[in-house]
Amino acid sequence: MTTSEPTNARPPDGSRLPPLDQYSGLLAEARAIQGVSLWQDAWRRLRKNWAAVGSLYFLMFVAGLAIFTPLLPLQSPMDKDLKDRLLLSPSFEPVRLGQRVELGFRGNSLMQELAKFEAEVAKLKATRVDASRDERGQVDREIAQRYRYEHPFNKLWNKPGPVSRLMIRARVALFGDWCVPSVCGTDSLGRDVLSRIFWGARVSLVVGVVATLVSLLIGVTYGAVAGYLGGWIDNLMMRIVDILYSIPFIFVVIFLITILSEDSIKQKLERYGINQIVIFYIVIGAIYWLTMSRVVRGQVISLNNEQFIEAARTIGAGQMRIVFRHLIPNVMGIVIIYLTLTIPAVMLFEAFLSFLGLGVTAPDVSWGLLMNEGIQVITPVRTFWWLVLFPGLTLTLTLFALNFLGDGLRDALDPRLKNR
Repeated sequence: MTTSEPTNARPPDGSRLPPLDQYSGLLAEARAIQGVSLWQDAWRRLRKNWAAVGSLYFLMFVAGLAIFTPLLPLQSPMDKDLKDRLLLSPSFEPVRLGQRVELGFRGNSLMQELAKFEAEVAKLKATRVDASRDERGQVDREIAQRYRYEHPFNKLWNKPGPVSRLMIRARVALFGDWCVPSVCGTDSLGRDVLSRIFWGARVSLVVGVVATLVSLLIGVTYGAVAGYLGGWIDNLMMRIVDILYSIPFIFVVIFLITILSEDSIKQKLERYGINQIVIFYIVIGAIYWLTMSRVVRGQVISLNNEQFIEAARTIGAGQMRIVFRHLIPNVMGIVIIYLTLTIPAVMLFEAFLSFLGLGVTAPDVSWGLLMNEGIQVITPVRTFWWLVLFPGLTLTLTLFALNFLGDGLRDALDPRLKNR
């Protein structure tokens, strides 16, 4: 007959096991300990880096100003005054919206012209009440045409969207015709440089961020899959990258933008809300992923035989789960480093294409376009320093902040420094 082993049986060495209540205390203590994820620990370590945190707040401040630029009491970024305000140095002379006589605003005031326009639209709406169905449709079309072509905002801002139009209306309600003086001077067409810097931030930051995120999405996924699968799949995927590397990407971008800017194709894309600037974002991002894929592939190959990957395979994790759950988070440090290098590279590339007339074109504005405009008017006879200094300083500070933040994120996201 077999007998069950007593619960207080001794180990082979003859020592006595500790009582079960001691184990329960240890288990309760272990359950009370809260684990810290990689991202929580990264944020804790990032906060200790004052340069990175300061850069983060600076970038958030710049991004906030760019988003809410239509709300700020700035001058028009596109109103040209070739008669009285051509290449003026920085000054504090008062300026009002709509003061230029050539605009034809009532009383040389945007407020008065806007009140006149709204009164005329109100009269049209009043005639609509007692009109027939056909007449109502005609009145609605006339009102739409007036808002599209005759609204006073269209003479001071370039085709503001619905959100920007609402913010401009709030700006007019809050500040009226008053504007910040031309503290950064005016350009060769009499336009205020300060307002163009603010409006240019909206384009430059979006170009850098969106195009870089597109390259990040494609490059990280492509490189991680190639590095993890290995073998002939890896060779095939990397040979495709080598072929694309052999093609000068600037010609590819110019070719794609030229093709997609053709009138028939452009009209088809605009039906889906895709304009030239959106095409510009996507095309640049789709080109800049090659180096990212190679960097990620090398890092994944070095991690492929680590113990945590073998453990994931042992418990039955699928290939895509291993790639996206275990490998990619462990290469985020090097990805962030390359990310901080890609954003300024994309912004500078946008400036180059804008100079060729294939990127941001007038009346839209970007920081790169502003710097190019400033360089064009510099002559040995006279240097209009404010046209280069202020856009260049804004771009430089932003790029410095991106690099400081990238260094801090690199250290914070390094798994080897976790809990330090």
